[in-house]
Amino acid sequence: MKLPKTVIIRTYLIYFLVVIAMLVVIGRTFSIIMDGRDNIFTTTSDKLQQRSAIVEPRRGEILDIHLNPLVTSVSFYDIYMDPVTVKEDIWTKGVGGLSVGLSKIFKDKSAREYEEYLREARARKRRYVLIQKKVTNEVRKQLRELPIFEKGRYKGGIIDNNATIIRKRPNDDLLARTLGYVKNNKNDTLLVGIEGAYNKYLSGQNGVVVEQLISNSWKPTGTIVREAINGYDVVTSIDKDIQEVAHTELENQLKTKGGRYGCAIVMDVKTGFVKAMVNLQKTSSGNYAEIYNHAIGTREVPGSTMKLASLMAALEDGKIKMTDTVNAVGRYEFYDRSLRDSRPWGYGKITIKEAFEHSSNVISKVIFNSYRSEPQRYIDRMKQFGLTDRTGINILGEVDPSYSKPGSSQWWGGSLGWMAIGYEFQLTPLELLAFYNAVANDGKYMKPQFVTKVINNRKVIQEFEPIVVHEKISSQATIDVMKEALEGVMINGTGKRLSSTFFKIAGKTGTAQIANRNKGYGAEGEKKYIASFAGFFPSDDPMYSCIVVIAAPTDDIYGASVSGTVFSAIANKVYASSYNYHKAVNEKPSIASVPYVQNGSRYDINTVLNRFEVKKEFKGNQSWVKTRTANGNAVAFSDYAIKKNRIPDVKGMGLSDAMYLLEKQGMVVHSQGYGTVVSQSLAAGTKSAPGGLVELKLKQN
Repeated sequence: MKLPKTVIIRTYLIYFLVVIAMLVVIGRTFSIIMDGRDNIFTTTSDKLQQRSAIVEPRRGEILDIHLNPLVTSVSFYDIYMDPVTVKEDIWTKGVGGLSVGLSKIFKDKSAREYEEYLREARARKRRYVLIQKKVTNEVRKQLRELPIFEKGRYKGGIIDNNATIIRKRPNDDLLARTLGYVKNNKNDTLLVGIEGAYNKYLSGQNGVVVEQLISNSWKPTGTIVREAINGYDVVTSIDKDIQEVAHTELENQLKTKGGRYGCAIVMDVKTGFVKAMVNLQKTSSGNYAEIYNHAIGTREVPGSTMKLASLMAALEDGKIKMTDTVNAVGRYEFYDRSLRDSRPWGYGKITIKEAFEHSSNVISKVIFNSYRSEPQRYIDRMKQFGLTDRTGINILGEVDPSYSKPGSSQWWGGSLGWMAIGYEFQLTPLELLAFYNAVANDGKYMKPQFVTKVINNRKVIQEFEPIVVHEKISSQATIDVMKEALEGVMINGTGKRLSSTFFKIAGKTGTAQIANRNKGYGAEGEKKYIASFAGFFPSDDPMYSCIVVIAAPTDDIYGASVSGTVFSAIANKVYASSYNYHKAVNEKPSIASVPYVQNGSRYDINTVLNRFEVKKEFKGNQSWVKTRTANGNAVAFSDYAIKKNRIPDVKGMGLSDAMYLLEKQGMVVHSQGYGTVVSQSLAAGTKSAPGGLVELKLKQN
């Protein structure tokens, strides 16, 4: 049966109306998602404009070799409130308690003033009310426990995700130039020191949040599109204890002897990892501060410390023996110029070894006579020793060595004589130390490095192994002869007043004239010198190499008395504090009673107790345990309760284990004292928050 035409028209009309209605609903739904309106009947003029905004991650820490923080990031939070979003019943019951809590925490307003302030903001429908700026994470956590705020962002109106991250150095000026910084300019990024060299690890990844336009300014809504990923931590080879010793000794000497600047570097002989690097420069106020990294960025003439390389070259080429006799007359002529010894009348007839020990400039004649017909051979030996190239460290700013080359405009007839004793050759302190370190290391030249590994919550992301640049810079016979000569400097020569009574030092003093700024080399009363000392200790089994350089001292000029005393003080204090140098009182341990055992890792504790054959009683099977003495003759284990996203109870643990557990929860740990943890700032069981701070107090049992 054929339907009437009017029925067909009505059917199609209803169909199209339904389709149109569906399209309107879909459009309105999409509008809600895109612009945040909560009412589909909201007019266009009432829309809240939104945008995505970048959230910077927490930058990783820079730690010393013992995981002590050298640079850390501290987060401060701006706290706001949206009182309009709070439901009436929650508001009525909680606004009084919230006001009291705010008054107690901040003490800038009374509870009544806070309540009036919040009620007025709610009445005026203000959506972004300032509570306090730049509060610590600890205070932020306290605020989240207050009435109303405890309901969170959407029910309690608290807006606390606007963080300002400030980079802090807990040790103030210590190592400042080596640690460096990252500075973002308009067109590029300035990368300085370790901060710059390892920026890709430290920087993390940006997060994204939603902001909305309120009162003509963009405010965070609390909606997170993508979480920020915090940067990794960088573990340096720096030993803070050695760094503090070197810094203090150099600063004291600069204050006593004067000087334009000074630097000191301590390096691990076997690995090339730098244990300390100090750079102090005189400020306009007359004090000394870390202003510029002279250790890698300033090249100066090395003076007599270069005599080691010169004699090594002649020994390698068979041109001399250290027992050869020379006539040290005190003045040595090279065409129209001359060089003098510090002793004007000279040393008379002495061996080359004695000339080296007393730092006689007769060595200039020895090298000149040996290489005058083949100067390039001498230069090639310097290259073999690693003295013509920069060390290749990862830190930006290292400058190339500078030296005269045969055939260049700087080269003249007496260049060899000048180069032999450290003139017409300019090196940074680190470049010279790397050479001395190779001699200490039986000829193996190691690349200087500053970072041992990159970690994330104790997990190793990348580890940096020692790098051998030259397997052997010279024959072992030459190395052995020159090591003995360096010891002779400390026993018979210019360094004999610096020797330690506890161990042997091998080293060389250096004193060289340098330009006095715009006065050039100046008249006699205006001459300026650079005093240096380079060596290693203990000389019979070298562990550390060290160089100290002081430029333009005013009270004294000689390398031994100016820089050598700093070297000696560093060596003695490092020796006194290093377990590696001291034998145990008892070779075989004796356990007369059950020892005190800290809480911690079941595996570690069990391993140690097995080593000393201590009886144990086990209960449970967890990886982390509490310990106690059982029956007076055994150590009893019981399981440690570790809950996800909760602060663990770390009391009774050592710092290493406590930090591991807390950092595993994403917390930042600061500690005071040493020994066993006796208190923690956040109670066990408290909900953990990534980036939150936990302070631990330790005490020796």
